[in-house]
Amino acid sequence: MEKLVIRGGATLKGEVTISGAKNAAVAVIPAALLVNGKCRIENVPEIQDVIIIRDIMDKLGAKVSFEGGVFEVDATDLQYRSAPYELVRKMRASYYLIGAMLGRFRKAEVAMPGGCDLGPRPIDQHQKGFEALGAETKVVGGVIYAEAEKLVGGNVYLDIVSVGATMNIMLAAVLAEGTTTIENAAREPHIVDLANFLNVMGANIKGAGTDVIKIKGVKSLQGGTYSIIPDQIEAGTFMVAAAATRGDVLIKNVIPKHLESITSKLEEMGVTVEEFDDSVRVSCPKDAKLNKIVIKTQPYPGFPTDMQPQIAVLLSTVKGNSTIMENVWSGGRFRYVDELKRMGANIRVDGNVATIEGVDKLTGAPLHATDLRAGAGMVIAALMAEGNTELYELRHIDRGYENLEAKFTALGADIRRVIEI
Repeated sequence: MEKLVIRGGATLKGEVTISGAKNAAVAVIPAALLVNGKCRIENVPEIQDVIIIRDIMDKLGAKVSFEGGVFEVDATDLQYRSAPYELVRKMRASYYLIGAMLGRFRKAEVAMPGGCDLGPRPIDQHQKGFEALGAETKVVGGVIYAEAEKLVGGNVYLDIVSVGATMNIMLAAVLAEGTTTIENAAREPHIVDLANFLNVMGANIKGAGTDVIKIKGVKSLQGGTYSIIPDQIEAGTFMVAAAATRGDVLIKNVIPKHLESITSKLEEMGVTVEEFDDSVRVSCPKDAKLNKIVIKTQPYPGFPTDMQPQIAVLLSTVKGNSTIMENVWSGGRFRYVDELKRMGANIRVDGNVATIEGVDKLTGAPLHATDLRAGAGMVIAALMAEGNTELYELRHIDRGYENLEAKFTALGADIRRVIEI
């Protein structure tokens, strides 16, 4: 069993370069199934979710290679196959295969997604979109089936703002006849990235990044080269880590506009954030007395739910009572709180609200990463704490962070990955 052994107390200083966006890569790669030609996708993070999607694409019959951050896909001669159950169950974003395969073959058979357990993950808005294009859908025995004689553009109003449904409908609509309009669409940066990738390959998508997206169907997509955007959440994780350790870190290869909600909250706390063209510098003096704040997670451009555990860790030693309201996920998003309590944190959870009463310090303890972003939060907590922390269940962290311990080590952290026999 692998674990991270982290000695707390180091002040992070230096530079770190952010990898390509996980949430963009896991949608753009399946989108290559729609392309009649070879796709070269650059700046792809070498993380477990990408390895799984590579293996899925290979099992589906696409020609794939992945080396040095470059992912190449050629699905020109692809024949329809159902997605392999044992791989699909390992990642949440596998549901993008439904839209891509429905768009390419007019049918799809994909098991319900796995990934982090953050509560219910209904796909009713995905189904609503597919059905608006003329497909019939059903879920039987944990498997999603979608099929259509032909796909014809239609109007879809999403009852809730759903990133997954927005992207999946885009994938299904690209090769449909006529125009598809998605209203109340999600606006996250990785939605814009998916649209830009498809447009480079010959699609006609307008409005991505707004709440109304129009997709005019085209007859085919051709191959090309595209580079994935930087990872907003990885950047935010290092921003919070710099503040939590009272450090001074230049975070490179970012799009500062994507980080505005995170920057705003850090500045409200009293942390200094300087923005440059493609980097941000986060600094916080050792004797800084940070301010308590209220966080409300919201769809983009609001404060991201994927940054909620990390900011909670930072607030755990800020004097006074801070509040986090989780408005995106119900159920499991606060599961990490019990782990932080092992370190001495004082956090009370009531439904979707966490009240954090700042304590003087955290103390190292054995911890288990409960999900991807909680795992990142626990790494930050261990860096803040006195003494040693042993962090288990690293598979969660490896799903979404590339070379996490190496990047922290380069900033001065004392962090080692070891195998426990």
